[in-house]
Amino acid sequence: MQKVTWEEVGATPNAILSPAYKSNGHVFTSGSVGFAPDGTVPEDVTVQTKYAIEALEKVLKTSGSSLDKVLKVLLFIADPIDAPAVNAVYKEYFKHQPARSCVVVKFPDARLKVELECVAVYE
Repeated sequence: MQKVTWEEVGATPNAILSPAYKSNGHVFTSGSVGFAPDGTVPEDVTVQTKYAIEALEKVLKTSGSSLDKVLKVLLFIADPIDAPAVNAVYKEYFKHQPARSCVVVKFPDARLKVELECVAVYE
């Protein structure tokens, strides 16, 4: 089992979790949310979704994987009315249609509208 660190990803360290772990040819990521590069939280759910997927992609690349090697996605959304907008962005990045679950949640930070985590293979 190998821990992927925040320093490797190039992100600010988090005291309670790692961005990912690698084990037996798989990458298990923590959730990625839609913070903009400047640290702000965009209001638009499509922009948040784009940033969240791009953050997830960075963790996967650091781990030796990529979005096209994702086997399963766990998607969290704050409001079911946003599902069509989230899905429109999601389809642009996950053309191979990995397995997925989608859960409606209340985020601790009310500005957040979407979060994704995944399991992928790596080489």
